[in-house]
Amino acid sequence: MLEQLTDHAPVVQDRRRVLEIDRYQVLLDPPRSDLVALVDIAAQVADVPLATINLITDVAQHQIATKGFDASVCAREDSMCNVVLHEGAPVVVPDASQDPRFADNPFVTGEIGDVRFYATHQLITPHGVVIGTLCVFDTVPREITADQERALVELAERVVDLLELELRTRELASSVSELERVRDELQRSNSQLTAFAGQVSHDLRNPLTTVRMSLSILAEEVEAGELDPATAEYLVGRAEKGTGRMQALIDDLLAYARLGGQIASKPVDLAAVVQEVRDDLAEALSGASLEVGELPVVTGDPVQLRAVLQNLVANAAKFVPAGESARVRVDASRVAGGWRVEVVDHGLGIAPEDRERVFEPFTRTHDDVPGSGIGLATVRRVVDAHGGTIGIGETPGGGTTVWFELPARDE
Repeated sequence: MLEQLTDHAPVVQDRRRVLEIDRYQVLLDPPRSDLVALVDIAAQVADVPLATINLITDVAQHQIATKGFDASVCAREDSMCNVVLHEGAPVVVPDASQDPRFADNPFVTGEIGDVRFYATHQLITPHGVVIGTLCVFDTVPREITADQERALVELAERVVDLLELELRTRELASSVSELERVRDELQRSNSQLTAFAGQVSHDLRNPLTTVRMSLSILAEEVEAGELDPATAEYLVGRAEKGTGRMQALIDDLLAYARLGGQIASKPVDLAAVVQEVRDDLAEALSGASLEVGELPVVTGDPVQLRAVLQNLVANAAKFVPAGESARVRVDASRVAGGWRVEVVDHGLGIAPEDRERVFEPFTRTHDDVPGSGIGLATVRRVVDAHGGTIGIGETPGGGTTVWFELPARDE
């Protein structure tokens, strides 16, 4: 239940909030990568350039993770989120300069910032204490949909989940020896959920682009009065499939993180998977050539194996010399004990000394090409979880060939 304020309660509630925040130990440490990744997702969901996680003490607002600007600390009385901290529901303001609650706020007037669009939702601990907000905003007026608002509410809940998971891990780390097994498992779970935040931020971009592109085309046809029922059905179906794949990715990764790291084990038609990847990467593959050879049915987790192929094909299409079109081929061959799958390109290539290093998180070898450095680290993690191996070679004539081998099971 949300904490209820009365005329006599503010000091008590401030003390409770400060104690709750102190338990999480996030005010003085560098920004945590999992929280930064969730803020990045929040900005993508709301389609805005700016987002932050704010924790509000009795005297100040602390930005512990940000997207689009550098984190800072401000006086509590200057905080926009402090004004609506105890609303108990999401707050969405299309133009803060026209809202009497915020029109004179320094974040709106230009003294600190030039906020116009503003949306926030409270971070509520399991004890019912509001410790801050997840906030997204823009310097121009705008609105968001009901679905975007609901997604922001869910992400705010995930922020608290991650804070709680890290807190419980620290508490269990000091437990007596008979609790060591439980402690170790929760540490593993926390690590997997950290990887989940980064992986989802990275891997959702492509299906999200497909959904947005389909809806954008649909909106243009509606506006022009040229909507054809067959075209509308196709675009809506494409958007639904994209959202379904995004939901499957989130559900699968959460299950993997929470249930002891056990991946699904079922037949996976890699040919069908590559077709889904082609759909999700429609924009990234525009102008590119993607050839697909005969691909097998393997045993594994369909969602995670799709993440492998999506990352490899996206990289192959992205890392090409300026002005050239990507040429990519996906093929497979039988090897002793399993299958070898290759994604071959004729792009920029990877130097031999970097071919192992690129599998480390946040490693990038071509700074002029946009990217986060998460993709190949994700690929190796998934292949390892399937009991496989992965490596990088040079394509004859120039380029990169990334291969992975999966063991044959139940054949």
